[in-house]
Amino acid sequence: MRVIITGATGMVGEGVLHVSLAHPDVERVLVINRKPCGVSHPKLVEILHQDFFDLSPIEPQLTGYNACFFCLGVSSAGMKEAKYSRLTYDLTLHAASVLARLNPDMVFSYVSGSGTDSSERGRSMWARVKGKTENRLLLLPFKKAYMFRPGYIHPIKGMKNTHGYYAVLSLFYPFLKRFLPKYAVSLNELGMAMIHTVNKGYDASILECEDIHRLAKP
Repeated sequence: MRVIITGATGMVGEGVLHVSLAHPDVERVLVINRKPCGVSHPKLVEILHQDFFDLSPIEPQLTGYNACFFCLGVSSAGMKEAKYSRLTYDLTLHAASVLARLNPDMVFSYVSGSGTDSSERGRSMWARVKGKTENRLLLLPFKKAYMFRPGYIHPIKGMKNTHGYYAVLSLFYPFLKRFLPKYAVSLNELGMAMIHTVNKGYDASILECEDIHRLAKP
């Protein structure tokens, strides 16, 4: 398995990178970042690139991969819809379109979120934009595309890009895991589920927390 990961300088991307580098089925990992991720590993190659709306300078380095774990994203807090749409929908679709053209056998996994609005008509701005993004990604000519909709994501201990407030939120995870599993996943499960979309596959294209639990199992 040869994997491209975006967003490796954020909590989710860093965790997915950690899981991918440790997995025996993953032969090579390419991360594309605006700044160094600070990880060194024999399997890892890093490209520093500032403009995700123009990947033409690095296109020759993006071929020969059969998976992409797209973890790049921004919070919608305090953001107008036009800007959020540009950084979520426009950016993601541009990058994904390039990867689909260069790697038609690629399995593409996109980190969306619980509550995403597939109708694109709901009252929640972020949910509409994410829904539009998911819908268009599913139309691209990938071998297969999966939309991951985690709720609360329990971080991996020791990762450096975990926000401080997770120290408090993590206290509730044992309760969520036992009594409300459809609202929470671990970051390790998310990474394993993404890997299994490539080497096992899954019937559904949109994966809620319960699907992620199921797909993450060995």
